[in-house]
Amino acid sequence: MGNRTGVLELAVLGLLHEAPMHGYELRKRVNAQFGWGRVLSFGSLYPCLKAMLRNGLISADAGTPDAGRRQKIVYTITADGKDHFASAMNDAGPSAWEDDTFGVRFSFFGRTDPATRLRILEGRRARMEERLANFRAAMSRTAERVDAYTLELQRHGLESAEREVRWLNELIDGERRQQRPPDTHQPPATPPN
Repeated sequence: MGNRTGVLELAVLGLLHEAPMHGYELRKRVNAQFGWGRVLSFGSLYPCLKAMLRNGLISADAGTPDAGRRQKIVYTITADGKDHFASAMNDAGPSAWEDDTFGVRFSFFGRTDPATRLRILEGRRARMEERLANFRAAMSRTAERVDAYTLELQRHGLESAEREVRWLNELIDGERRQQRPPDTHQPPATPPN
């Protein structure tokens, strides 16, 4: 799931899980929800949709034509697509917390079981802590050899990584609180006088 096509497939399946959509609407939602902006072109989306159709993950139906316009093809997730999406969302391996996939996975966390969410969040935190250590080491090695702008860029990267680690710590704490069984221990009743 780590490659761009796999991430796009996961994003499309997740969005189609909510409602059927036509290609233009899918592109608009992917760009808005995942911030891919101009990066996601129709030249990327339509080959992905065709592959998903061939694999039986989605179906396509011609919608009603707009006056004077071409018919819009409406895509719907299939039962196999739902199974594939659920399987992908339960994968908590290293690809789940990589930069390319984490945002898409996180956006559909509501459909992920709590233990898997926690593993993914902990994996992402470990990855970001590693990145943080690398930023710190690079800054200490190169502080005297780089210009002020490069140093500012390194500082920006360091602050971004620190901020994400804090955010992940808060999410992990919240997940752990939710997973803790409620305290059912009742204090003993006071005997009547």
